[in-house]
Amino acid sequence: MLKGYKAKFDILDSGVTETETWIHVMVDGDYEAAFGITEPFPLYLHFFLQDDKIQLLRLDRIPGGVPTMRAVWAVYANNSRPLSSIRSDVWKVPEVPENWVRVKVAAAALNYHDIFTLRGLGMFGKIKYPIILGNEATGTLEDGTEVVVYPVFGNPDFKGDDTLDPDRHVLGELTQGSLAEYVVVPKRNIVKKPKALTFETASVLGISWLTAYRMLFTRSDLKKGQKMLVQGSSGGVATALIQMGRAAGMTVWCTGRSEEKRALATKLGAHKVFSSGEDLPEKMNAVFDMSGVQTFKHSMESLAPGGTLVCCGMHSGGGFAEVDLMKLFTQGINIHGVYAGNREEFEKLIDFVVEHDIQPHIPVVLPLERAEEGLRMITDGTVQGKVVVRI
Repeated sequence: MLKGYKAKFDILDSGVTETETWIHVMVDGDYEAAFGITEPFPLYLHFFLQDDKIQLLRLDRIPGGVPTMRAVWAVYANNSRPLSSIRSDVWKVPEVPENWVRVKVAAAALNYHDIFTLRGLGMFGKIKYPIILGNEATGTLEDGTEVVVYPVFGNPDFKGDDTLDPDRHVLGELTQGSLAEYVVVPKRNIVKKPKALTFETASVLGISWLTAYRMLFTRSDLKKGQKMLVQGSSGGVATALIQMGRAAGMTVWCTGRSEEKRALATKLGAHKVFSSGEDLPEKMNAVFDMSGVQTFKHSMESLAPGGTLVCCGMHSGGGFAEVDLMKLFTQGINIHGVYAGNREEFEKLIDFVVEHDIQPHIPVVLPLERAEEGLRMITDGTVQGKVVVRI
């Protein structure tokens, strides 16, 4: 990597310790096509001299004597083989900007958004690599206070619904993420963790569960006892919708691609389950669609007059879904898109989970060093519910 690619090196500093010599350089070159690296990057060359010859040359981004932490990051974008860019190693402990705080991470949940980052798909801006993965976090402040991170960042001067802030983005997208021993976030993104929630439970609420909460309670206009259809039964948003819908008194129907996934939906509280794409015996007051193109038509066909379709993903692929315009306007169908939620909804979500003693479905808890296994489960579709990384 250091040879070729029209590489250029500017020596910034150097030093000698009792055990090694180090040289700090800034590297620039044509690395975007091969590695997704678009900016010049710092590098430290550590080596030992013996008989005036370099021994044990080591390349690192961190100088000797600097506090480090364990972290998992994406070193570049790779759309075809996203997991190939994952690295698990040491990282410099982040400094704390003004009006930000450092959180010692106890647990962080994995999301499909991490796969988007590995593929180079930024939701609200171009991703700069390397970047630590992780969109959700819970942990402790320096004074020991247990907290949950509200993951939607934006312009601190913006007034109104956070989800409409044109500068918004989520943790781990334009800032370093939470798959590390420490993460720094704005003070206004800190929420005190209730004692009733474990770190693992709290860690899943920021993206999937917050998205599900906004879909269900803000956008669907559902009333207690009305019918709702969840397209899918095993993903993080789907399991959250099933559990919260049942707790809120809705009649919850669900689709699933396999008997195993449909059985999980029943276990989590779904009243009826169906195969994917199956014609339903009744029309729904609201349909929640996380898949996108493959399920969108079925979602529209499943709605009763005046019903609402709420979408939050494109797990079955991007592109454009066809809309039955005749049904849209003659039957008064509502269509909404949701991406995470605002701070008020996040606080209400936490209260709702505590009040109803909901235990989010978390079948897999891994140490940080095995985060890649969890991300592979997500890309392969072999996990049901949420994967949590304990740090």
